[in-house]
Amino acid sequence: MVDYTMEANKEWWSQQWLDLLDKYRFKKRLERARNYARQGNVLNIEFKDQKVLAQVQGTQPEPYTVALWLDIFSDEEWNYIIATLSQRAIFSAKLLAGEMPQDIEDVFAANGLRLFPFSLDNVHSECSCPDKANPCKHIGAVYYMLGDRFSEDPFVLFQLRGKTQKQIINTLRQLRGQSEDEIKTATAEEITVKSDSNSPKLDQFWNYSEQLDSALVVITPPPSSETVLDVLGPIPLAPITITSTNRSASSATDIVMQYLETVYKNVSQQAVLVGLNRE
Repeated sequence: MVDYTMEANKEWWSQQWLDLLDKYRFKKRLERARNYARQGNVLNIEFKDQKVLAQVQGTQPEPYTVALWLDIFSDEEWNYIIATLSQRAIFSAKLLAGEMPQDIEDVFAANGLRLFPFSLDNVHSECSCPDKANPCKHIGAVYYMLGDRFSEDPFVLFQLRGKTQKQIINTLRQLRGQSEDEIKTATAEEITVKSDSNSPKLDQFWNYSEQLDSALVVITPPPSSETVLDVLGPIPLAPITITSTNRSASSATDIVMQYLETVYKNVSQQAVLVGLNRE
């Protein structure tokens, strides 16, 4: 007996498979199918060519036989698909790692095909039970179990479309002319290049080497007369009173603040002149 665990969080490709069944309008039947899968009523699942064959224990002593299959792609169609996959190192690396690339369906769509069934009508199935409805609870249970199998091995879905993992990987390697390690290295380099191109260079953050369009550059005085000195407030110097030449008493703080204000204004004016390319 093969025991599969129904998981709450599944990989996206498994969830996409299960979403088709969840759209089935007979919810009571789906619930019974889900319970069959959880309770171990699916005694075994095996793959014969591109078909899924299973034994499901129902209410009768003898288990029912379930068969499930998809329309397979021709060798010519698969050649186009794998050729498209080989053009992206990241696809090859993810498949070698046992993962389904997120945008894998785009590859099939580019060749006028779909990897995932569009609806339950695209999934062919039959059961030896007397229930004429399709999917019956036995077929539904197998369908749920396949979602778990896809989580373990996404190549099962490819197999249902006519190509095994070995066939796909071997063809990918031939087309790319690389070993598994080389493909992974190429993918790491691709990710590094993307990361480098998107990451800001801290030592160049404030530099801009291109010529600015003068029509787009407008230099104006600040909208407020308030300066950073006004925001920071007086500098808390020692309360020493110094008599200026005009015989008015000024504190050290007043004298320093006046000096800094003069410096600030001069620097601001010089910055505007530099911005306007004036001496």
